[in-house]
Amino acid sequence: MGEGEDTGFKTTGSKWLLPVSELLGFPLDQVNFLACQLFALAAAFWFRLYLSPSHANPLVRHAVATLLGIVFLIFCFGWYSAHILTVVVGSYLIIINADINNVHRYSMVTAMGYLTVCQVSRVFIYNYGVLSTDFSGPLMIVTQKITTLAFQLHDGMCKKSEQLSPGQKTLAINVRPSLIQYLSYNLNFLSILVGPCSNYKEYIDFIEGRHISRRLRQHSGTCNGHNGYDKTPEPSPNNAVCRKLLVCSGCMLFFLTVTRALPIMYNVDPQFVNNAPFLTRLTYAFFSIQAARPKFYFAWTLSDAVHNAAGYGFLGMDANGKPSWDLICNINILRIETATSFKTFIDNWNIQTGIWLKAVCYDRAPRHRLALTFILSALWHGVYPGYYFTFITAIPITMAARAVRKSVRQHMLSSRGLKLGYDLFTWAATQLAICYTVIPFLLLAVESTLVYYRSMYFHVHIISILAVIALHQKHKPSELSATNNKCSSSSSSSSSPCPAQCQPIHSNNNNKVD
Repeated sequence: MGEGEDTGFKTTGSKWLLPVSELLGFPLDQVNFLACQLFALAAAFWFRLYLSPSHANPLVRHAVATLLGIVFLIFCFGWYSAHILTVVVGSYLIIINADINNVHRYSMVTAMGYLTVCQVSRVFIYNYGVLSTDFSGPLMIVTQKITTLAFQLHDGMCKKSEQLSPGQKTLAINVRPSLIQYLSYNLNFLSILVGPCSNYKEYIDFIEGRHISRRLRQHSGTCNGHNGYDKTPEPSPNNAVCRKLLVCSGCMLFFLTVTRALPIMYNVDPQFVNNAPFLTRLTYAFFSIQAARPKFYFAWTLSDAVHNAAGYGFLGMDANGKPSWDLICNINILRIETATSFKTFIDNWNIQTGIWLKAVCYDRAPRHRLALTFILSALWHGVYPGYYFTFITAIPITMAARAVRKSVRQHMLSSRGLKLGYDLFTWAATQLAICYTVIPFLLLAVESTLVYYRSMYFHVHIISILAVIALHQKHKPSELSATNNKCSSSSSSSSSPCPAQCQPIHSNNNNKVD
């Protein structure tokens, strides 16, 4: 027990806050992370109020954002920060020197290759142990940014306008970035620790003072025809920041009172597995997964608040004419907790990663889009076996959910009571399926995962596969007529199975306003 505690307090980063760590009973790396994010929040307000585009030129804003980000890296990760700096500098050399026709390929191979080497070393060299501070999180975010910029640069400098989708046209980059622009985009203090990944042009607009005005212009041009935005003062992010910090406070309170009392590893505790009834094990698994989410809610929501405090993340005016600061929001807690389908849950979890997968893989792959997106998502997350158990388990569950929805949902819409009952059932089924699927993602190791699945009798695997087989046979005779109906009524095809099948693993329907 003492050895585990010592390991938990080790870090390659700064030891300045070790007394605080020991006082609170939290690992030092987590205390360092929280200290940096709170400092980033204060620095973000200062950055917006005293280093605004009207007070400082873009070069100064780039330099300050970059230097603060590097300081955070060194404070949290010590010499491990060299990994992040190395891949960023190496990728910039590719951006500057490589053939522009292949720059996106070279950048993808370099960034993903370096990330994979680091991930493999964690699993096979350290034997599942996350020794001291885990630097892979920032490395994963930087990998998204490097590849995003490279593909958008290739779009702007190699492709003709008609070859690009409307979204790709908007984000295409026509000039190679300078060194300070590249470093600032990848290493800025707003996103270096948790992300999320944002688009290069949007970040440059923010640094140069065009971020809010451009989106106000788009909104006013849509609503009023022209020039209305000139009379609209720039909206303040303070309300959005306060609301998100309130959510963070609730998540932290929940973590301190509930999450720590329901450890995930207890699901595979030998005494619990051997002595507890199946329903008890199932109930504990459900509540332990529910309790594990708030730490992710906290980290992503706090990062979103930091961006907003700096004046970044303005989406536009909503339907009620109120400002929305959710451009780079990474999570929709309400939709996750009320999700009645596997897809709805995925669409609202780690949203910006879904956008990245779609932008660099799904929208560009000539064939096998879903498979390639799945592979990229799996490699990006890492090489822990538990991750692959999660992704593979998700396949039959997703197929079964689609088949059930196609077969059953239409019969449940005839009355409000039936629909309410159907929604309650699908909510419970979705949450239990998510629980079953995600636990290996947190257990990481093969042995622990197999212990858990055996304790659950593989019941979700079995039910999902049987549902797919049974419902596939049921719909097989009507497949041809369904195809003909789809072709003859494209205006009502939103309920057909095709759109659902065209979604990537991390698809996202919350498209941002261009």
